[in-house]
Amino acid sequence: MPLHHDEVPIDEVTVRSLLEAQCPQWAGLPLSPAGAGTDNTMYRLGDDLLVRVPRTADKARSLRKEQRWLPRLAPLLPRPIPEPVHAGTPIPAFPLPWSVHNWIDGHEARQDTISDWAGFGADLAAFVRELHRVDLMGASRAGDLSWYRGGSLRACDEWISQCFDDCRTTVGRDLRVESLQELWRAALALPGPAGGHVWLHGDLKPTNLLVRAGSLYAVIDFGGLSVGFPDAEHSTVWDLPAQARQAYWNAMNLDDATWTRARAWAIAVGVSGISYYWHTYPAFVAECRARLEAVLTDAGER
Repeated sequence: MPLHHDEVPIDEVTVRSLLEAQCPQWAGLPLSPAGAGTDNTMYRLGDDLLVRVPRTADKARSLRKEQRWLPRLAPLLPRPIPEPVHAGTPIPAFPLPWSVHNWIDGHEARQDTISDWAGFGADLAAFVRELHRVDLMGASRAGDLSWYRGGSLRACDEWISQCFDDCRTTVGRDLRVESLQELWRAALALPGPAGGHVWLHGDLKPTNLLVRAGSLYAVIDFGGLSVGFPDAEHSTVWDLPAQARQAYWNAMNLDDATWTRARAWAIAVGVSGISYYWHTYPAFVAECRARLEAVLTDAGER
């Protein structure tokens, strides 16, 4: 089932056609599915390459952004990140841009791949600190680099309030929506961030964090790359166990106001995900619900 109303169909035959038309040197390599997210479908190409194909024309903008900025950011970061090796252009069989990246071997961050969650949280904080220190190189919060998660919570209030209503209708009493909305309003009542804009990955959830030998090795999927306030960057730590979250907070030395705003961003992403994908992507809805339950548990402990 398509996740978006304007989704462009893609399969291995079409990907092979793209390669034959534009990358004949790789067209004979083995090709196999390598997962799919809300924005892109991926195929592993041979041993060393990954084909990223956008689901919609809007999502294709993120690929162009990665093609421009990842080669500039990669040498400045402490962990490997994907680097585009081919910027694909539309053909009649597939009318959108697409990309080939280097393949980074590793496992997703999860209970059976992490040996020390506190160490993992500290390592993630170190990556985030370095990313946020990178010079903007002339980039600004405009165009493709102006994603909502780096902006103001207040600008999202009307939309997120509707998502809370949707969650009441869909999830109902299985989720404490009122408590989540109180946490959201508490963040809205705070002053906005005082610091300047920084580079943001935008989506540092466990599926975008690769592990080797039990530790953080690489960070992937920069489709949410943007310039903005750092609060939303911290929101995905509610996808991690409490030990990792606490270690991250300690290593980042975050104040309570920043943490409260980050938590509100975690709530926003969770309720909007449930609202948008309720009928189309059950696994993603479950991920959003788990994040929101972690937020509620954590708020009760602080």
